Amino acid sequence: MPRGAAAGAPEQVATLTEDAATAVAYSKPRLATFWYYAKVELAPPTPAEIPRAIDSMKALIRGFQTGRLAQLTVREAVRNGLVATEVLMWFYIGEIIGKRGIIGYSV
Repeated sequence: MPRGAAAGAPEQVATLTEDAATAVAYSKPRLATFWYYAKVELAPPTPAEIPRAIDSMKALIRGFQTGRLAQLTVREAVRNGLVATEVLMWFYIGEIIGKRGIIGYSV
């Protein structure tokens, strides 16, 4: 009977193989869902969407000018704040990736 680390190696390999198969089976539907939404949400805007985005920005500016901002519900204000925070964080992440570091630019 073998002794030491090699004694339980076949059982460990079998367990590892089963665990890997379980992880793959668990991940496949979740990755499919992720890729579905990634294709939709991360695609660049189409030419038809650009005028709608411009109109949306104009409406936002008009809302600031007319004071409609004071008539937002708490839920709308929180949602708008979260969206603004998400956009800001993606900007910062892009900056970090672009400069290849968290602190300063390599000059």
